[in-house]
Amino acid sequence: MEKHITAPFSAEVAKTLQAGDYVYITGTIYTARDAAHKRMYEALERGEPLPISMENTVIYYMGPSPARDGRPIGSAGPTTSSRMDKYAPALLDLGLRGMIGKGKRNAAVVDAMKKNTAVYFAAVGGAGALLSKCIVSSEVVAYDDLGTEAIRRLEVKDFPVIVVIDSEGRDLYAEVKNIF
Repeated sequence: MEKHITAPFSAEVAKTLQAGDYVYITGTIYTARDAAHKRMYEALERGEPLPISMENTVIYYMGPSPARDGRPIGSAGPTTSSRMDKYAPALLDLGLRGMIGKGKRNAAVVDAMKKNTAVYFAAVGGAGALLSKCIVSSEVVAYDDLGTEAIRRLEVKDFPVIVVIDSEGRDLYAEVKNIF
């Protein structure tokens, strides 16, 4: 099924998204990769606030290439999500509602998604140049010293993703694997 949602989004919206749905996201999402996740996790361990609120937020696991003239961002393809698995449950407990990346997630992440009514979306790997056309603006908001791994606020319009794991824990990857 094809759906259009606005980010950030609530648990009620997350509940309407089912594994296999094609979703187009419009609104505000954030980028964060390995180094930014590690830094946020360490801040939480020290009892420090995070640089962005996790409440109803969507994080895109992506580090862009440099922007061409007249564009807000360069190629913007997803990175492998499992590298964030160590950190994701803590962020989900703070209200993180959606994650965008590619590849499988571990059981602890899926359990935290079910507990916190969150979803995991896949963006098409290898299509970073196309995906960047859905990004209206990009601004570094934290950890500028990390370069491409800094946290960015993106404004997106009709950003295409597929629900891979829904808030009930239904996993499209596992279902497809069982077919073949």
